[in-house]
Order: sequence, then C-alpha cells, then structure tokens
Amino acid sequence: MKLIVSALGILALMGLSDASVADEASARRVGEKPNVILIMADDVSWEAFSCYGAEDYSTPHIDALAAAGVRFTHCYSTPICTPSRVKLMTGKYNFRNYTHFGYLDPKEKTLGHLMKSAGYKTAIAGKWQLNGLYNQLPGHDDPTRPQQAGFDESYLWQVTTGKQINQGGGERFWSPPLERNGRMQSVDENLGKYGPDLLCDFICDFMRRNQRDPFFVYYPMMLVHDPFVKTPDTIGDDPRTQAANKPPKGKAARKENFVAMVQYMDKIVGRIVDQVRALNQLENTIIIFTADNGTNTSISSRWNGQLIKGGKGGMTDMGTHVPMVASWKETTPPGLVLDDLIEFTDLYPTLAAAAGITLGPEDPIDGRSFLPQLQGDKGNPRQWVLCHYQPYWNKTPGQFVRTQDFKLYRDGRFYNVPLDLTESNDLGQSNLAPRVDQVRQQLFGLIEQCPPAPVGGGSRETESRPIYPRWRNLVDPND
Repeated sequence: MKLIVSALGILALMGLSDASVADEASARRVGEKPNVILIMADDVSWEAFSCYGAEDYSTPHIDALAAAGVRFTHCYSTPICTPSRVKLMTGKYNFRNYTHFGYLDPKEKTLGHLMKSAGYKTAIAGKWQLNGLYNQLPGHDDPTRPQQAGFDESYLWQVTTGKQINQGGGERFWSPPLERNGRMQSVDENLGKYGPDLLCDFICDFMRRNQRDPFFVYYPMMLVHDPFVKTPDTIGDDPRTQAANKPPKGKAARKENFVAMVQYMDKIVGRIVDQVRALNQLENTIIIFTADNGTNTSISSRWNGQLIKGGKGGMTDMGTHVPMVASWKETTPPGLVLDDLIEFTDLYPTLAAAAGITLGPEDPIDGRSFLPQLQGDKGNPRQWVLCHYQPYWNKTPGQFVRTQDFKLYRDGRFYNVPLDLTESNDLGQSNLAPRVDQVRQQLFGLIEQCPPAPVGGGSRETESRPIYPRWRNLVDPND
C-alpha cells in the first residue's frame, strides 16, 4: 500500500493527467461497490421523452442511457413533488411517514444514511424543499438538515429560504439563492448565473474529488418546474437577473420555453454522463433517471399520435406514470425494455443490494429490489403498485392499486388504463369478462388490506394528519 501511495505521489508531481489518474482509480475499482447516480427531474412525465414516444421534444442523452441500459415502461410516482421525494428517500409508502407538504421528518432514515453506512461518499444537489418551511415546523431554519439526512455534501435550493426575495430567497433558475454545505449564496453572489449549471458543476466536481471511493449522488433537479423561462441556450443577450425568472405571457411562449427547458435538462444529464466517462467509471456506475410526478397541467404535448395534457397533482396516468431509465455499462442489457412494475419505494432496496447491504429491522419493508433486472436477470417483479395520496396541498386525495393494465380506486372505480388514459370509462359497475373480473377482485382484496384512504381536501391548515408507521407488510405479506 505504501508503494502504491508513493508511486501515485511521484506521478502527480510529474504532471499525471486526470485521465490517467481516472484509469488507475478505475482499475482498482472494477468489481467493487458501484457508484450510484440517481437523477430525478421535476414536473415532467413520459410524454416528454423521445425514447418514450414524445413528438415535441428531443432528449438524445436520456435516449442514449436507455439505449445502453434498461427502459422501464411502468414506473409510478405520486402525483406531486414532496410525497414522491419523501417516498423515494425513505423507501416507505406515504401512509407511514408523510405529514406535511415540503417536509421530511429528520428522524427518518434516508438513502443518504443507507449509502453512507456502506462507505459511500454522499452528495445531494438540486431542490431540497424538505425543512418544513411552508408550515414553519421546528427546525425549518436549520441549514444542516441535508447533512443530518446522510449527505456529506450538499448544494440546494429552498433549504431555509423560499421564493421571497425580501426574505433572502428567490427563484431557482437565473441568479438563484442556493445553500452550499449549509452556507447561503445570495442572489447577488450568483448574479447572472444559471442554477442548473451551478448544480451540474458541483456534481461533476464532487465525482472528480471522490473518484477513488464509491460515491452516491442524488440529484433532484430544479428543471423543468415552472416558471417556464429561457435557458442559457435561448436567453441570448437578455438580462440574467431574477427578473429573467418571470414567465412569459401566452400559451405558445410558455410551451416554447418548456420545450427548451426539457432539452436543457437532457443536456445536463449528458454532461454528467460525460464526466463519468472522463473518469473511466461508466463500467462501475449505475445511472438512474426518473421524475417526481406528471407534467404541469398548463402544458400539452404530442405523444404517439395523441395530445397529452399534463396531469401533475392528479391521480391519472398523466400525474403518476413517470419515466425510468437505468444504465450500468457492461452490466445492463443494452436496449432492454421492461414492463415490470416499479415504484419509488423500490429504490431503497435496489440501492442497498447494489451496495452489498443486508437490510435490517430498522429499514423499510415496502419496496422490492429491481437490481436483478439491471443485471439482466428476471428478478422478482412486484405484481401491483399502490398510491396513497394526501399531500395537504389543496389537491384531491385518494388511494389506488394497479397492475400494468388495470387500476382500482378505494371507492370502487375501475379502469383499463392503457385504453382509457383520461379514466372516463368506469368499468366498476360493468359486466366484466372473467379474467378482468378476477383482476378486479384481486386488487379489491389488496386494497382492503391497506390503511384507510385519505379523505377531504387537505391544506396547510389541516389538523388531523394520521400516519400508520407500523402497518403490516403489503409487498411480502408472509414476512
């Protein structure tokens, strides 16, 4: 070991290139714990990605990930951002731990804790929005929350400040206020800079500095949430102050900016992949791309000959069906398209398995690992997904279970979703074919085992916020 360290020091003094250092690091890393990069876009769904059939957008870098790996056609989130983020980070159904919009209980174990316990260097960059700012919950002004959640390094928007410029906040895109490892960077400090580029630079730098150790990067992107504004590729000579974050007037201009934002999001994904490639780490890095919920309702897009209206906030496919592609060079079968059901609780056991972690009593029980599918095996796919939805954010709550084709709500509504994306033809009271009726009965039996469905339009003033942390195991009921 001393000889290796000495040799590396001599080579560094001789001006050894970054690429050569990367070659050496990679040679020592092959067969060890893989790096993991988990990217989650904000407010954009399957109809906006060309590898899924989008007609209004070009996403060549995400398409390339899909071509080099696995594209899942049935990944499901919740309809709005915070419930999806809490579910993903903790591996738990929302009925176990979700209580407030914009809040993650700091007592919860997260993916950051999980990967750090396995010896990973951990970083998070992007949109935080989990301190409890909206309800002024205890600790909402604590800038160390990301570190408490298991991340060694962080670069985030909306940790201790919101959008109000007069309170030290501001919008996320042009001249954004960001907090880097707990230190605030003001609007003035980032004047003229583009938030998503700053985050991408941070991630690339983190990977360079930690290439000799396994690293975990969680990137909850700020793109492509509204306001729909110009990107560095379209802003030209316009001022790049906070004023540039004002959305344009008119539907056509908003759509034009949204398309540009989707394509810039794809460009950033490409930059991250290029950095992994430059470090010679593609063969030892799992890259996963997904999104938190459906597209903004003001955006309509052409997809496979249909016009799809964004469904963010609602429980139809347009609000809950999201993209997921995963690439791990020389491990994932190139170009594989899978119909396996995937949902956000599954990421926790998948990353644990990749890191060689055996889950214990303190870990969640709701997910199912899809690591075997990434390795080209059949695995043990789940037979259904569950959505328990009460965001406490002025949206209609509800509960459903579904397969790839059929979807049953707690109130009995039953749909064949691929044939009825808008859920306008309720089959619940129809005379069903025996096979279809059998599926309905199976889903009905499952949903009866779930906690009570949320009722009433919750808001930040809601007083009763029931959770069921010790509810039975629904995925593997015999455990």
